[in-house]
Amino acid sequence: MTLPDSPGVYQYYDKQGLLLYVGKARSLKKRVHSYFNKDTGLSGKVVVLVRKIADIRVIVVDTEYDALLLENNLIKKFQPRYNILLKDDKTYPWICIKNEDFPRIFPTRSIVKDGSKYYGPYASARSMHNLLELIRKIYPLRNCHYNLSPANIALGKYKVCLEFQIGNCLGPCEGRQTASNYAETIEQIREIIKGNLHSITQHFHKEMMLAAADYQFENAQELKEKLELLEKFQSKSVVVNPAIQAADVFTIIDDPQAAYVNFMKVKNGAIVQAQTLELRKRLDESLSEMLLLAIAEFRERGLSEHSELLLPFDPEIQIPDVNIQVPQKGDKKKLIELSLRNAMYYKAEKEKQRELSDPERHTHRIMEKMKQDLRLTEWPETIECIDNSNIQGAHAVAALVVFKKGKPAKSEYRHFNIKTVEGPDDFASMQEVITRRYTRLLEEGKPLPQLLIVDGGKGQLSVAVESLTALGIYGKMGVIGIAKKLEEIYYPQDTVPMYLDKKSETLRVIQHMRDEAHRFGITHHRKKREKSTIRTELTDIPGIGDTIAQKLLTAFGSVKDLKAASDEQIIAVAGKSKGALLINYFHSSK
Repeated sequence: MTLPDSPGVYQYYDKQGLLLYVGKARSLKKRVHSYFNKDTGLSGKVVVLVRKIADIRVIVVDTEYDALLLENNLIKKFQPRYNILLKDDKTYPWICIKNEDFPRIFPTRSIVKDGSKYYGPYASARSMHNLLELIRKIYPLRNCHYNLSPANIALGKYKVCLEFQIGNCLGPCEGRQTASNYAETIEQIREIIKGNLHSITQHFHKEMMLAAADYQFENAQELKEKLELLEKFQSKSVVVNPAIQAADVFTIIDDPQAAYVNFMKVKNGAIVQAQTLELRKRLDESLSEMLLLAIAEFRERGLSEHSELLLPFDPEIQIPDVNIQVPQKGDKKKLIELSLRNAMYYKAEKEKQRELSDPERHTHRIMEKMKQDLRLTEWPETIECIDNSNIQGAHAVAALVVFKKGKPAKSEYRHFNIKTVEGPDDFASMQEVITRRYTRLLEEGKPLPQLLIVDGGKGQLSVAVESLTALGIYGKMGVIGIAKKLEEIYYPQDTVPMYLDKKSETLRVIQHMRDEAHRFGITHHRKKREKSTIRTELTDIPGIGDTIAQKLLTAFGSVKDLKAASDEQIIAVAGKSKGALLINYFHSSK
């Protein structure tokens, strides 16, 4: 196939005539041949694309920028499988100036091609509503749905409503406001929406001075209040430098799946609009390709309209009547940095949304993060944490909690009553619990956890290592200790602790486990203490346990009152067999 050495757009089709890919080129001949040159080192995705190509069609244009605009339109129209996917902005709100006599102005999320003018989209609905509220305070506009054609108004089909009575409308339905006066108002509103506040404030200031000079003080005061509203709104804009009169700023960041292009419009030294566009990758598109596609999209929408573009790098393309700058210092460089921060914030928010909609993605990220932070060789999908609990050596217990993929697996929590240790010896207690826990897992053939966390510092960790070594499983799973005071993480054979970032998700999981083990152990310890405190003369009676003793004390209040009760009353509470034991005991003791 003979290809021209000219700018244009190329289209790849498969055997079924389905459009696979659309691309632009400064030279169609060189660009298309590069796909079929074995020495260009094509990626795997591009190789798959090339294998499917059965037909190539080209469209020649005058300039590379024309090719860019045509490429953008074809991608949006046909959405080829291997092209960048521009994320739709249908969910974003727009301001609509309706194409009708005496146009209404209202927010919308759907665009109807009826000649109406749409401004946006607005990334923040709040900022859009604030702008509409400003417009309504300054300009009285109709909000009814009447067909205010000249013929209908002349026939007197409509009457003014409450909005006219309270001053929110000037009554065009009855011909009280002329079409030319209303059109002048709409034109001023367009300038405000576009961010051209300077010209409007100058207009109001001039009108105010003329009204004051003509002794129309009420009118002058009304104009002054409108001027103050505009100035207050303008003061909330991000001021960068009054010397930067008009510029459009674009920056781009990416990850393996998508790119994010931030656009900021600067007018009269202030940022008046900002938006970020997401582009889903299909092939190994370069940052330059994706940035140019986004610029074409914003300019086609009419959002980017200035003759000066500030970019993070030179895209090596000529755009007619546009000056492209790559600032290296000063206020323009600060604008690039601000735009990049906005793109990064948008990317982080998108990642959060994806994780919320895909819990598995969130889990994978947490597991990978913990693996890196804790220097593990594999994901810690199963983590166990052990905590000892005793009061001056009495009722020594231990708690073991289990987390699966960063979340509690409460059905696998275990309590341990310390059996071989006398007195308050946390080290010996830890050794007993680890030996009992993992001996049982080995005997039952169950898998070991990827990580063991012991609640304590270097001493507790050393005991854990000794116990695991004795069982022959040290090295088959990770083991760390966490000290409560400064949240220090200790590793075996490492005297210097590691400190994780206080906001780290890894630290939060570890703290959650440690707190769960503490709570679980304290609950069991409390139950043991409660059982020991209800032991009375009743529990010394053969055949009478804690449960029936508690039941009797609840019913009679004390052992003394129980002894004074009749045989029938005792049997009614304790039952025949237990009641007989109690009655015989009380009679024999007398």
